[in-house]
Amino acid sequence: MPSLTKSPVAALIARSNALGSDPKNTNYAGGNTSAKGTETDPVTGDDVELLWVKGSGGDLGTLTESGLAVLRLDRMRALVDVYPGVDREDEMVAAFDYCLHGKGGAAPSIDTAMHGLVDAAHVDHLHPDSGIAIATAADGEALTHKIYGDRVAWVPWRRPGFQLGLDIAEIKKANPQSIGCILGGHGITAWGETSDEAQANSLEIIRLAEEYLAANGSEQPFGAPLDGYAPLPEDRRRAKAAALAPFIRGLASADRPQVGHFTDVTPVLDFLSAAEHPRLAALGTSCPDHFLRTKVKPLVLDLPADAGIEECKTRLSELHELYRADYRAYYDRYATAESPAMRGADPAIVLIPGVGMFSYGKDKQTARVAGEFYLNAINVMRGAESVSSYAPIDESEKFRIEYWALEEAKLARMPKSKPLATRIALVTGAASGIGKAIATRLAAEGACVVIADLDAEKASAAAAEIGNTDVAIGIAADVTDEDAVQAAVDSAALAFGGIDIVVNNAGLSLSKSLLDTTAADWDLQHKVMARGSFLVSKAAARALIDQKLGGDIIYISSKNSVFAGPNNIAYSATKADQAHQVRLLAAELGEHGVKVNGINPDGVVRGSGIFAGGWGAKRAAVYGVPEEELGAYYAQRTLLKREVLPENIANAAFALCTSDFSHTTGLHVPVDAGVAAAFLR
Repeated sequence: MPSLTKSPVAALIARSNALGSDPKNTNYAGGNTSAKGTETDPVTGDDVELLWVKGSGGDLGTLTESGLAVLRLDRMRALVDVYPGVDREDEMVAAFDYCLHGKGGAAPSIDTAMHGLVDAAHVDHLHPDSGIAIATAADGEALTHKIYGDRVAWVPWRRPGFQLGLDIAEIKKANPQSIGCILGGHGITAWGETSDEAQANSLEIIRLAEEYLAANGSEQPFGAPLDGYAPLPEDRRRAKAAALAPFIRGLASADRPQVGHFTDVTPVLDFLSAAEHPRLAALGTSCPDHFLRTKVKPLVLDLPADAGIEECKTRLSELHELYRADYRAYYDRYATAESPAMRGADPAIVLIPGVGMFSYGKDKQTARVAGEFYLNAINVMRGAESVSSYAPIDESEKFRIEYWALEEAKLARMPKSKPLATRIALVTGAASGIGKAIATRLAAEGACVVIADLDAEKASAAAAEIGNTDVAIGIAADVTDEDAVQAAVDSAALAFGGIDIVVNNAGLSLSKSLLDTTAADWDLQHKVMARGSFLVSKAAARALIDQKLGGDIIYISSKNSVFAGPNNIAYSATKADQAHQVRLLAAELGEHGVKVNGINPDGVVRGSGIFAGGWGAKRAAVYGVPEEELGAYYAQRTLLKREVLPENIANAAFALCTSDFSHTTGLHVPVDAGVAAAFLR
């Protein structure tokens, strides 16, 4: 690969990042850019013309040199002479591999031909909302001429591929004055002899489209306000969204589990409050980048904003069955013997009037991006309807892209999912110690994690250590407060779509003899652990039952729940309470596929908030050892002579959530390095 310090690669990366970092220019991972130039062939010593182009699956805003495919232009242009025609143009993607220079860099995308065949040193292909609005307008060709004159050409819809590259190359040749083109139903392409010129031309096409729409667009492109469909006040719509989220996630996961994302941004709420939203939503999206992530159309609840929760659930269930039947019919209409198998009939986008949009994917990022793409689609529909009428590409063309063999091959190259992919975990007391170790392990195995702790700042810091907000979030939660507990479960629902794993870890301990233990001491211990875990399990169980996806509830109990030690009555009694909650809930929630298990650690000294808060000093005094030697003391009294660490508890928690323990519930797992007196009987 050429060094990034050399032109034209450096200019290409800078241009790509500048264009891709502004969402008005293109969506995440959408579009591609390229540059042509000359380098010395290290084998022959001769000059060789090369094409550097964004590879398959990359993102312009974060593109680096490693994300570029590098091809020899002479070999790429020679493909024109062996091109077998549109019926076999998919074969040309494989042919790109024979044009690679050196190690080749990233895998070439389907749009490589557009960049290689167009006679310009620099080419940009982008998906701006304003440009796609013109591209999807019923009279898009006339609008293009009106807005741009002869500076921008119109290219009728054609599926991305080699023939589209030939079409654009021919149009540029026939229109030497042009700076780019509008691709019908799709997006824009611009070019220039320098990187700066290409970037300026791309921005000019986008700016003129924006200005035309702003100056000429109607005030109500989605129609008049629909009575009863106005947005609910923020607190009410967020509460309704949280109440519906687990149920909707369950519907969207009928074929395979999904992670969710919720947004109630103004453009979505405005769209759903207008009279034309049912018609427009049914037309579906148009740009290939959009519907590949959103499916061809969303599921739209046809009830007013103030409809009750149970009424919404009943209607959503009915609409979900209709949606699945409609999607199966869509697949059957266009599938051939060569088509990939149907990937699932559940919606990726669910729209709730007055509330907002739920989007779904294999992980949080995919779900969030799907929502962003449907927001792009709403913006496109607004623009097209404001100056014309929205006319997306034909359904048959959408199918040809959604079930493209090349798209299927790309999916097949995706890495294998981690064991806890698509699962959402709520861990209490997770800003430090055992809870933090568990949250970290679950996230490392693919789960999305909500870290709940009394200290919001520490919870957020712990979440930030694990990853960005697509992986973990931190929230404040007092497990003794019923409203705060419900708010924590709601946070999981709004952040990730629902909940699958609950870890009751929050706790504290007071080491006192019977006579020194006050009623207040007793009440505090039981309030935090016995009452707290009860409240958390109860709130989470509602969501788990609504989802119909099963799940796991794990109690971090203690060997003290079965082992009688001195000066520990309040702590040990409440741990025994938690231990029996495991058995009781396992018996009650089994019919819903929810497993309930416990973990009984011995004293975990290292990294423990409880031990650091004075418990360690008091237990050390009971056993007559220095506090700094307490961990070693605990280790020596075990059968394995090993100190128990937070990570050991995390290992057990992870194992209980895996398919290896799919048939295990009501179990207490000792993680104590072997304390014979605490053996379960």
